[in-house]
Amino acid sequence: MNFLYNIGINIYKAAVSIAALHHEKAKKMLRGQALTFATLEEKLDYDSSRDLIWIHASSLGEFEQGRPLIEMIKRDKPNARILLSFFSPSGYEVRKDYNLADVVVYLPMDTPANAKRFVETVKPTMAIFVKYEFWGNYLQQLKAHNVPTYIVSAIFRPSQIFFKPWGGMFREILKCYTRIFVQNEESRLLLKDVGVTNVEVGGDTRFDRVKAVREAAREFPVIARMVSNGKFTLVVGSSWQPDEDVVIPYFNSHPDINLIIAPHEFDKERLAQLQGRINGKVSLYSMTPENEAESTQCLIIDCFGILSSLYRYAHVAMVGGGFGAGIHNVNEAAVYGIPVIYGPKYGKFKEASDLIACGGAYCVHDADEFAAIVDKLRTDANLLRQSGNVADKYIKSHLGATGFIYNSIFPRRAGDLRQTETE
Repeated sequence: MNFLYNIGINIYKAAVSIAALHHEKAKKMLRGQALTFATLEEKLDYDSSRDLIWIHASSLGEFEQGRPLIEMIKRDKPNARILLSFFSPSGYEVRKDYNLADVVVYLPMDTPANAKRFVETVKPTMAIFVKYEFWGNYLQQLKAHNVPTYIVSAIFRPSQIFFKPWGGMFREILKCYTRIFVQNEESRLLLKDVGVTNVEVGGDTRFDRVKAVREAAREFPVIARMVSNGKFTLVVGSSWQPDEDVVIPYFNSHPDINLIIAPHEFDKERLAQLQGRINGKVSLYSMTPENEAESTQCLIIDCFGILSSLYRYAHVAMVGGGFGAGIHNVNEAAVYGIPVIYGPKYGKFKEASDLIACGGAYCVHDADEFAAIVDKLRTDANLLRQSGNVADKYIKSHLGATGFIYNSIFPRRAGDLRQTETE
Protein backbone atom coordinates (compact mmCIF):
# COMPACT_ATOMS: atom_id res chain seq x y z
CA MET A 1 0.00 0.00 0.00
CA ASN A 2 1.06 3.60 -0.49
CA PHE A 3 3.81 4.78 1.89
CA LEU A 4 1.74 7.75 3.06
CA TYR A 5 -1.25 5.51 3.77
CA ASN A 6 0.89 3.27 5.98
CA ILE A 7 2.29 6.30 7.78
CA GLY A 8 -1.30 7.35 8.49
CA ILE A 9 -2.20 3.89 9.80
CA ASN A 10 0.76 3.95 12.17
CA ILE A 11 -0.15 7.41 13.42
CA TYR A 12 -3.69 6.19 14.04
CA LYS A 13 -2.36 3.13 15.86
CA ALA A 14 -0.22 5.35 18.10
CA ALA A 15 -3.19 7.61 18.82
CA VAL A 16 -5.34 4.64 19.87
CA SER A 17 -2.52 3.42 22.14
CA ILE A 18 -2.41 6.79 23.85
CA ALA A 19 -6.20 6.90 24.14
CA ALA A 20 -6.17 3.43 25.73
CA LEU A 21 -4.43 4.92 28.77
CA HIS A 22 -7.66 6.70 29.65
CA HIS A 23 -10.52 5.22 27.61
CA GLU A 24 -11.88 1.75 28.21
CA LYS A 25 -13.13 1.25 24.64
CA ALA A 26 -9.70 1.89 23.15
CA LYS A 27 -8.14 -0.40 25.75
CA LYS A 28 -10.60 -3.20 24.91
CA MET A 29 -9.90 -2.82 21.21
CA LEU A 30 -6.13 -3.09 21.57
CA ARG A 31 -6.42 -5.96 24.02
CA GLY A 32 -8.76 -7.78 21.66
CA GLN A 33 -6.57 -7.20 18.61
CA ALA A 34 -3.61 -8.64 20.47
CA LEU A 35 -5.55 -11.91 20.91
CA THR A 36 -6.81 -12.22 17.33
CA PHE A 37 -4.22 -14.56 15.87
CA ALA A 38 -4.20 -16.81 18.94
CA THR A 39 -8.00 -17.00 18.72
CA LEU A 40 -7.82 -17.92 15.05
CA GLU A 41 -5.29 -20.68 15.73
CA GLU A 42 -7.44 -22.03 18.55
CA LYS A 43 -10.93 -21.81 17.09
CA LEU A 44 -10.74 -21.69 13.31
CA ASP A 45 -11.61 -24.93 11.57
CA TYR A 46 -9.05 -25.37 8.79
CA ASP A 47 -11.12 -27.90 6.86
CA SER A 48 -10.31 -26.85 3.30
CA SER A 49 -13.28 -28.78 1.95
CA ARG A 50 -15.63 -26.24 3.55
CA ASP A 51 -15.85 -22.69 2.28
CA LEU A 52 -14.82 -19.94 4.67
CA ILE A 53 -16.56 -16.59 4.24
CA TRP A 54 -14.96 -13.66 6.05
CA ILE A 55 -17.46 -10.93 6.93
CA HIS A 56 -16.20 -7.70 8.44
CA ALA A 57 -18.30 -5.02 10.16
CA SER A 58 -16.83 -2.00 11.83
CA SER A 59 -19.26 -1.87 14.75
CA LEU A 60 -22.66 -3.05 15.93
CA GLY A 61 -24.63 -0.91 13.48
CA GLU A 62 -22.76 -2.31 10.49
CA PHE A 63 -23.17 -5.83 11.87
CA GLU A 64 -26.94 -5.39 11.97
CA GLN A 65 -26.73 -4.20 8.38
CA GLY A 66 -24.81 -7.30 7.35
CA ARG A 67 -26.75 -9.70 9.52
CA PRO A 68 -29.52 -10.50 7.01
CA LEU A 69 -26.87 -11.60 4.53
CA ILE A 70 -25.14 -13.81 7.13
CA GLU A 71 -28.46 -15.42 7.97
CA MET A 72 -29.22 -16.08 4.32
CA ILE A 73 -25.77 -17.60 3.76
CA LYS A 74 -26.10 -19.94 6.74
CA ARG A 75 -29.60 -20.93 5.70
CA ASP A 76 -28.69 -21.75 2.10
CA LYS A 77 -25.10 -22.90 2.69
CA PRO A 78 -25.08 -24.49 6.16
CA ASN A 79 -21.72 -26.13 5.53
CA ALA A 80 -19.96 -22.82 4.97
CA ARG A 81 -17.87 -21.43 7.80
CA ILE A 82 -18.32 -17.80 8.85
CA LEU A 83 -15.49 -15.70 10.25
CA LEU A 84 -16.90 -12.47 11.68
CA SER A 85 -14.56 -9.58 12.50
CA PHE A 86 -15.14 -6.23 14.15
CA PHE A 87 -13.05 -3.12 14.54
CA SER A 88 -14.99 -1.49 17.36
CA PRO A 89 -15.75 -2.86 20.84
CA SER A 90 -19.37 -1.73 20.35
CA GLY A 91 -19.70 -4.59 17.89
CA TYR A 92 -17.36 -7.23 19.25
CA GLU A 93 -18.35 -7.05 22.91
CA VAL A 94 -22.05 -7.40 22.09
CA ARG A 95 -21.77 -10.06 19.36
CA LYS A 96 -18.66 -12.06 20.31
CA ASP A 97 -20.91 -15.09 20.94
CA TYR A 98 -23.03 -14.69 17.80
CA ASN A 99 -24.28 -18.20 17.10
CA LEU A 100 -24.13 -18.08 13.29
CA ALA A 101 -20.40 -17.27 13.25
CA ASP A 102 -17.81 -20.01 13.67
CA VAL A 103 -15.25 -17.51 14.95
CA VAL A 104 -15.55 -13.86 16.05
CA VAL A 105 -12.45 -11.67 16.37
CA TYR A 106 -11.21 -8.10 16.39
CA LEU A 107 -9.63 -7.05 13.12
CA PRO A 108 -5.98 -6.07 13.73
CA MET A 109 -4.76 -2.67 12.55
CA ASP A 110 -4.39 -2.39 8.77
CA THR A 111 -0.61 -2.62 8.61
CA PRO A 112 1.02 -4.53 5.74
CA ALA A 113 2.28 -7.24 8.10
CA ASN A 114 -1.06 -7.72 9.86
CA ALA A 115 -3.01 -7.82 6.60
CA LYS A 116 -0.69 -10.41 5.04
CA ARG A 117 -0.68 -12.59 8.14
CA PHE A 118 -4.44 -12.38 8.58
CA VAL A 119 -5.34 -13.30 5.00
CA GLU A 120 -2.77 -16.11 4.86
CA THR A 121 -3.92 -17.48 8.22
CA VAL A 122 -7.63 -17.36 7.46
CA LYS A 123 -7.42 -18.39 3.79
CA PRO A 124 -10.92 -17.07 3.05
CA THR A 125 -12.94 -18.31 0.12
CA MET A 126 -14.65 -14.93 -0.01
CA ALA A 127 -14.61 -11.63 1.87
CA ILE A 128 -17.59 -9.36 2.45
CA PHE A 129 -17.24 -5.90 4.01
CA VAL A 130 -20.19 -3.85 5.24
CA LYS A 131 -20.90 -0.23 4.28
CA TYR A 132 -17.85 1.89 5.17
CA GLU A 133 -14.87 -0.48 5.36
CA PHE A 134 -12.01 0.57 3.07
CA TRP A 135 -8.82 -0.92 4.56
CA GLY A 136 -6.17 -0.66 1.84
CA ASN A 137 -3.70 -3.31 2.96
CA TYR A 138 -6.35 -5.92 3.64
CA LEU A 139 -7.97 -5.27 0.28
CA GLN A 140 -4.67 -5.49 -1.56
CA GLN A 141 -3.86 -8.78 0.15
CA LEU A 142 -7.26 -10.21 -0.75
CA LYS A 143 -6.76 -9.17 -4.35
CA ALA A 144 -3.23 -10.63 -4.41
CA HIS A 145 -4.59 -13.95 -3.15
CA ASN A 146 -7.44 -13.92 -5.72
CA VAL A 147 -10.13 -13.82 -3.05
CA PRO A 148 -13.50 -12.55 -4.37
CA THR A 149 -14.20 -9.45 -2.27
CA TYR A 150 -17.39 -7.43 -1.91
CA ILE A 151 -18.70 -4.45 0.00
CA VAL A 152 -22.46 -4.31 0.61
CA SER A 153 -24.88 -1.47 1.35
CA ALA A 154 -22.16 1.10 0.72
CA ILE A 155 -23.08 4.73 0.25
CA PHE A 156 -20.94 7.53 -1.16
CA ARG A 157 -21.12 11.32 -0.93
CA PRO A 158 -19.24 14.02 -2.85
CA SER A 159 -17.48 15.14 0.34
CA GLN A 160 -15.60 11.84 0.71
CA ILE A 161 -11.91 11.63 -0.07
CA PHE A 162 -12.50 9.33 -3.06
CA PHE A 163 -13.84 12.29 -5.00
CA LYS A 164 -11.16 14.83 -4.13
CA PRO A 165 -8.35 15.71 -6.57
CA TRP A 166 -5.85 14.15 -4.15
CA GLY A 167 -7.92 10.99 -3.61
CA GLY A 168 -6.36 8.84 -6.32
CA MET A 169 -4.80 6.40 -3.85
CA PHE A 170 -8.19 5.79 -2.25
CA ARG A 171 -9.92 5.36 -5.61
CA GLU A 172 -7.43 2.58 -6.35
CA ILE A 173 -8.48 0.89 -3.11
CA LEU A 174 -12.03 0.69 -4.41
CA LYS A 175 -10.84 -1.19 -7.47
CA CYS A 176 -9.70 -4.04 -5.22
CA TYR A 177 -13.32 -5.06 -4.69
CA THR A 178 -14.76 -7.64 -7.02
CA ARG A 179 -18.01 -5.74 -6.79
CA ILE A 180 -19.30 -2.76 -4.82
CA PHE A 181 -22.99 -2.91 -3.93
CA VAL A 182 -24.20 0.64 -3.27
CA GLN A 183 -27.46 1.79 -1.74
CA ASN A 184 -28.50 4.20 -4.45
CA GLU A 185 -27.99 5.41 -7.99
CA GLU A 186 -26.33 8.63 -6.79
CA SER A 187 -23.48 6.60 -5.32
CA ARG A 188 -23.06 4.62 -8.53
CA LEU A 189 -22.83 7.78 -10.61
CA LEU A 190 -20.31 9.37 -8.25
CA LEU A 191 -18.07 6.33 -8.59
CA LYS A 192 -18.53 6.18 -12.35
CA ASP A 193 -17.36 9.78 -12.64
CA VAL A 194 -14.01 8.86 -11.05
CA GLY A 195 -13.52 5.69 -13.09
CA VAL A 196 -14.78 3.12 -10.58
CA THR A 197 -17.14 0.86 -12.50
CA ASN A 198 -17.23 -2.43 -10.55
CA VAL A 199 -20.46 -1.15 -9.00
CA GLU A 200 -24.06 -2.29 -8.74
CA VAL A 201 -27.05 -0.67 -7.04
CA GLY A 202 -28.17 -3.25 -4.49
CA GLY A 203 -30.15 -1.27 -1.92
CA ASP A 204 -29.84 -1.28 1.84
CA THR A 205 -30.03 -4.55 3.77
CA ARG A 206 -31.06 -2.71 6.95
CA PHE A 207 -34.64 -2.59 5.68
CA ASP A 208 -34.75 -6.38 5.54
CA ARG A 209 -33.22 -6.56 9.00
CA VAL A 210 -35.76 -4.29 10.68
CA LYS A 211 -38.60 -6.20 9.02
CA ALA A 212 -37.24 -9.45 10.47
CA VAL A 213 -36.83 -7.82 13.88
CA ARG A 214 -40.41 -6.59 13.85
CA GLU A 215 -41.69 -10.03 12.93
CA ALA A 216 -39.76 -11.51 15.88
CA ALA A 217 -40.41 -8.62 18.29
CA ARG A 218 -40.65 -9.75 21.88
CA GLU A 219 -43.36 -8.92 24.39
CA PHE A 220 -42.20 -7.29 27.62
CA PRO A 221 -44.80 -7.72 30.38
CA VAL A 222 -43.53 -4.78 32.44
CA ILE A 223 -43.74 -2.39 29.49
CA ALA A 224 -47.04 -3.80 28.26
CA ARG A 225 -48.46 -3.21 31.74
CA MET A 226 -47.08 0.33 31.81
CA VAL A 227 -48.74 1.36 28.54
CA SER A 228 -52.00 -0.44 29.29
CA ASN A 229 -53.29 2.84 30.74
CA GLY A 230 -53.86 3.98 27.16
CA LYS A 231 -51.85 7.18 27.50
CA PHE A 232 -49.87 8.65 24.62
CA THR A 233 -46.48 6.88 24.70
CA LEU A 234 -43.18 8.33 23.55
CA VAL A 235 -40.19 6.00 23.16
CA VAL A 236 -36.75 7.59 23.01
CA GLY A 237 -34.09 5.25 21.63
CA SER A 238 -30.28 5.40 21.84
CA SER A 239 -30.41 8.82 23.47
CA TRP A 240 -27.57 11.08 24.47
CA GLN A 241 -27.90 14.03 26.82
CA PRO A 242 -28.63 16.57 24.03
CA ASP A 243 -31.55 14.41 22.90
CA GLU A 244 -32.83 14.23 26.46
CA ASP A 245 -32.47 18.01 26.79
CA VAL A 246 -35.14 18.26 24.09
CA VAL A 247 -37.47 15.55 25.41
CA ILE A 248 -37.43 15.90 29.19
CA PRO A 249 -38.84 19.44 29.44
CA TYR A 250 -41.84 18.33 27.41
CA PHE A 251 -42.42 15.27 29.58
CA ASN A 252 -42.02 17.23 32.80
CA SER A 253 -44.76 19.64 31.69
CA HIS A 254 -47.05 16.86 30.38
CA PRO A 255 -47.59 14.32 33.16
CA ASP A 256 -50.41 12.71 31.17
CA ILE A 257 -48.06 10.83 28.80
CA ASN A 258 -45.85 7.75 29.12
CA LEU A 259 -42.13 8.11 28.48
CA ILE A 260 -39.72 5.25 27.83
CA ILE A 261 -36.05 6.17 27.45
CA ALA A 262 -33.33 3.79 26.28
CA PRO A 263 -30.08 5.76 26.73
CA HIS A 264 -27.14 4.88 24.53
CA GLU A 265 -24.97 4.43 27.62
CA PHE A 266 -26.26 3.58 31.07
CA ASP A 267 -23.50 3.38 33.65
CA LYS A 268 -24.52 4.04 37.25
CA GLU A 269 -23.60 7.74 37.18
CA ARG A 270 -25.41 8.34 33.89
CA LEU A 271 -28.59 6.67 35.13
CA ALA A 272 -28.58 8.65 38.37
CA GLN A 273 -28.13 11.90 36.47
CA LEU A 274 -30.99 11.02 34.11
CA GLN A 275 -33.36 10.01 36.89
CA GLY A 276 -32.66 13.23 38.73
CA ARG A 277 -33.91 15.34 35.81
CA ILE A 278 -37.31 13.68 35.43
CA ASN A 279 -40.45 14.58 37.38
CA GLY A 280 -43.04 12.06 38.42
CA LYS A 281 -42.56 8.38 39.09
CA VAL A 282 -39.48 7.21 37.19
CA SER A 283 -38.14 3.66 37.40
CA LEU A 284 -35.32 1.56 35.99
CA TYR A 285 -36.55 -1.31 33.83
CA SER A 286 -34.45 -3.89 35.67
CA MET A 287 -35.85 -2.78 39.04
CA THR A 288 -39.54 -2.51 38.13
CA PRO A 289 -41.90 -5.37 39.11
CA GLU A 290 -44.84 -5.89 36.81
CA ASN A 291 -47.39 -5.01 39.49
CA GLU A 292 -45.88 -1.51 39.82
CA ALA A 293 -45.45 -0.81 36.12
CA GLU A 294 -48.89 0.71 35.52
CA SER A 295 -48.20 3.56 37.93
CA THR A 296 -44.79 4.29 36.39
CA GLN A 297 -44.75 7.44 34.31
CA CYS A 298 -41.21 7.14 32.94
CA LEU A 299 -39.28 3.93 32.45
CA ILE A 300 -35.53 4.00 31.81
CA ILE A 301 -34.15 0.96 29.99
CA ASP A 302 -30.93 -0.12 31.66
CA CYS A 303 -30.02 -3.15 29.55
CA PHE A 304 -28.93 -4.01 26.01
CA GLY A 305 -30.78 -5.86 23.31
CA ILE A 306 -34.42 -4.82 23.59
CA LEU A 307 -34.66 -1.39 21.95
CA SER A 308 -35.66 -2.69 18.52
CA SER A 309 -38.70 -4.35 20.13
CA LEU A 310 -39.56 -1.38 22.35
CA TYR A 311 -40.76 0.79 19.49
CA ARG A 312 -43.81 -1.45 19.15
CA TYR A 313 -45.25 0.28 22.24
CA ALA A 314 -44.82 3.83 20.94
CA HIS A 315 -47.22 6.29 19.38
CA VAL A 316 -44.18 8.38 18.39
CA ALA A 317 -40.44 7.62 18.53
CA MET A 318 -37.50 9.92 19.11
CA VAL A 319 -34.25 8.43 17.76
CA GLY A 320 -31.10 9.72 19.43
CA GLY A 321 -27.80 10.91 18.04
CA GLY A 322 -29.17 13.71 15.90
CA PHE A 323 -27.50 16.39 17.98
CA GLY A 324 -24.09 14.70 17.92
CA ALA A 325 -22.11 12.61 15.44
CA GLY A 326 -25.25 11.37 13.68
CA ILE A 327 -28.57 9.67 14.33
CA HIS A 328 -28.96 6.04 15.17
CA ASN A 329 -31.13 3.58 13.26
CA VAL A 330 -34.38 5.34 12.32
CA ASN A 331 -35.62 2.30 10.41
CA GLU A 332 -35.91 0.35 13.69
CA ALA A 333 -38.69 2.72 14.71
CA ALA A 334 -40.28 3.47 11.34
CA VAL A 335 -40.88 -0.23 10.63
CA TYR A 336 -43.62 -0.16 13.27
CA GLY A 337 -45.58 2.38 11.26
CA ILE A 338 -45.09 5.29 13.66
CA PRO A 339 -43.78 8.84 13.12
CA VAL A 340 -40.12 9.35 13.98
CA ILE A 341 -38.42 12.48 15.32
CA TYR A 342 -34.69 13.26 15.43
CA GLY A 343 -32.17 16.06 15.59
CA PRO A 344 -30.54 17.86 12.65
CA LYS A 345 -27.44 15.67 12.21
CA TYR A 346 -28.99 13.21 9.78
CA GLY A 347 -27.46 14.26 6.45
CA LYS A 348 -25.32 11.12 6.11
CA PHE A 349 -28.34 8.85 6.32
CA LYS A 350 -30.42 8.58 3.17
CA GLU A 351 -33.38 6.96 4.87
CA ALA A 352 -33.61 9.81 7.39
CA SER A 353 -33.73 12.39 4.62
CA ASP A 354 -36.22 10.32 2.66
CA LEU A 355 -38.55 9.89 5.63
CA ILE A 356 -38.64 13.62 6.29
CA ALA A 357 -39.28 14.34 2.62
CA CYS A 358 -42.25 11.98 2.48
CA GLY A 359 -43.75 13.02 5.81
CA GLY A 360 -42.94 9.97 7.93
CA ALA A 361 -40.40 11.77 10.11
CA TYR A 362 -39.66 15.19 11.59
CA CYS A 363 -36.46 17.07 12.32
CA VAL A 364 -36.23 19.26 15.43
CA HIS A 365 -33.51 21.69 16.46
CA ASP A 366 -34.51 22.42 20.03
CA ALA A 367 -37.03 21.74 22.79
CA ASP A 368 -39.56 24.23 21.42
CA GLU A 369 -39.68 22.58 18.01
CA PHE A 370 -39.96 19.17 19.64
CA ALA A 371 -42.89 20.34 21.75
CA ALA A 372 -44.66 21.81 18.73
CA ILE A 373 -44.31 18.60 16.69
CA VAL A 374 -45.39 16.29 19.50
CA ASP A 375 -48.37 18.50 20.32
CA LYS A 376 -49.51 18.29 16.69
CA LEU A 377 -49.14 14.51 16.59
CA ARG A 378 -50.91 14.09 19.94
CA THR A 379 -53.87 16.24 19.10
CA ASP A 380 -54.38 15.37 15.43
CA ALA A 381 -55.23 11.69 15.10
CA ASN A 382 -55.32 11.93 11.31
CA LEU A 383 -51.81 13.40 11.16
CA LEU A 384 -50.50 10.74 13.55
CA ARG A 385 -52.01 7.96 11.48
CA GLN A 386 -50.97 9.46 8.16
CA SER A 387 -47.36 9.97 9.24
CA GLY A 388 -47.18 6.43 10.58
CA ASN A 389 -48.65 4.98 7.39
CA VAL A 390 -46.11 6.88 5.29
CA ALA A 391 -43.25 5.54 7.42
CA ASP A 392 -44.59 1.99 7.06
CA LYS A 393 -44.98 2.34 3.29
CA TYR A 394 -41.45 3.72 2.96
CA ILE A 395 -39.93 0.72 4.76
CA LYS A 396 -41.93 -1.77 2.71
CA SER A 397 -40.92 -0.12 -0.56
CA HIS A 398 -37.21 -0.71 0.20
CA LEU A 399 -37.28 -4.39 1.12
CA GLY A 400 -35.39 -7.02 -0.88
CA ALA A 401 -31.77 -5.81 -0.92
CA THR A 402 -30.49 -8.91 0.87
CA GLY A 403 -31.92 -11.30 -1.70
CA PHE A 404 -30.67 -9.19 -4.59
CA ILE A 405 -27.11 -9.04 -3.25
CA TYR A 406 -27.09 -12.71 -2.29
CA ASN A 407 -28.24 -13.82 -5.73
CA SER A 408 -25.60 -11.60 -7.35
CA ILE A 409 -22.80 -13.05 -5.24
CA PHE A 410 -24.09 -16.61 -5.23
CA PRO A 411 -25.81 -17.33 -8.54
CA ARG A 412 -28.49 -19.96 -8.12
CA ARG A 413 -26.80 -22.91 -9.71
CA ALA A 414 -25.04 -26.06 -8.61
CA GLY A 415 -21.54 -25.91 -7.24
CA ASP A 416 -19.71 -24.51 -4.26
CA LEU A 417 -18.33 -21.00 -3.96
CA ARG A 418 -15.09 -21.77 -5.78
CA GLN A 419 -16.99 -23.10 -8.78
CA THR A 420 -19.43 -20.19 -8.69
CA GLU A 421 -16.71 -17.57 -8.70
CA THR A 422 -14.59 -19.16 -11.45
CA GLU A 423 -17.21 -20.39 -13.89
